[in-house]
Amino acid sequence: MANVPSTVPPVSVATWRKVSAAILDFFTVFFVAGYAISLATSSTTSGGFELQGGPALILAALIVAYYFIFTKYLGGTIWQRVLGVR
Repeated sequence: MANVPSTVPPVSVATWRKVSAAILDFFTVFFVAGYAISLATSSTTSGGFELQGGPALILAALIVAYYFIFTKYLGGTIWQRVLGVR
C-alpha cells in the first residue's frame, strides 16, 4: 500500500470563543502595555494612565504588533491558546 498522508478535517470553533479571545487579548495588551508606557513617560494618573500623542501611537502600534507576531509566529495569541481557539 502506498504512503498516503491522512487528512484530518479542521475542527470548527465556536464564534463566542473567537470573539471572547479577541476582546480579552485587546484589553490585556491595552492595559499592560498602556501602563508600562505610562510609567516610562510619566503619564500615570490617580485613576490609571492617560496617553496622548506619541505614547498613544506607540500603544496602538504595540497592539497591532502583538496580534501580528503572536498569530503569525507563535501559533496564536495568549487568550486564543487559553480558550482553545487555535
